[in-house]
Amino acid sequence: MHRLRITHLTEYQFCGPVTLKPHRLLLRPREGPEVHIESSSLTIFPAHTIKWHRDVLDNAAAVVDFLEPTQNLAITSEVIIQHYVENPFDFLFEDYAVNYPFQYAPMDRVDLTPFLQPSYPGDEGAIRTWLGRLNLRQPAMQTYALLDLINRAIAGQFAYAAREEPGVQAPAQTLALRRGSCRDFAALFVETCRCLGLASRFVSGYAHAPAMEHWSATTHAWAEVYLPGAGWKGFDPTNGEVAGVRHISVAVAHHPEAVPPVAGSFVGLPGPPPKLIVDVRVVALGD
Repeated sequence: MHRLRITHLTEYQFCGPVTLKPHRLLLRPREGPEVHIESSSLTIFPAHTIKWHRDVLDNAAAVVDFLEPTQNLAITSEVIIQHYVENPFDFLFEDYAVNYPFQYAPMDRVDLTPFLQPSYPGDEGAIRTWLGRLNLRQPAMQTYALLDLINRAIAGQFAYAAREEPGVQAPAQTLALRRGSCRDFAALFVETCRCLGLASRFVSGYAHAPAMEHWSATTHAWAEVYLPGAGWKGFDPTNGEVAGVRHISVAVAHHPEAVPPVAGSFVGLPGPPPKLIVDVRVVALGD
């Protein structure tokens, strides 16, 4: 078991007083057999009210209503978690899914349908052209080997670029530019899996990098694929690895742009855009 402290600061500095509209926060890690939240705190300025709920995919979402105008918005989340993932390869497939291609069981397919439909339908041609260059010539291959090949291909063939602008690159754009951020690579992996008939979803969260504990970082993104017998398994195409003990999931979604950590709007006089400060730190604690 590993204990981690996750501190996430988001601060907006406006050029003048503004009225903040309701904001949605996705900052609380997803709990389950592998992750337990030991403690959590959420500090927000200015004065506000907050309501928590579970969204349609069981993400923990907070809706914040602000009570006064402000020139500064600051949101600080601090969570201590217990992470129990020791061996990310400790899973078994159902016999029918060991080799690709396979068909999901009819009852599973009903629930998986949203995660089989593309988010970028116009990009399928570019994705299939790229897949054709990966030498997937066998009529059948092990499902895990296929996913591992795609995961490593994205990590190995494309240059990482920490983009400051919001949003996610369409997969065809990532393929054309040969570079992208973690969210761009995750979107490409998700769409590639869907082209192959494999249910996949986008994951937003944090990654623990021991060498970077005392430096400001950002959130991380990767993908999950539904594998019969194993459930939703994570693949990180930024690093070409299976998601494991250093990956902490916060929110999952069908579309890559559906789960930003902080989302909202404001009303104010015309002027320059607000200054944004984001500081994320993931630090290991004693067991």
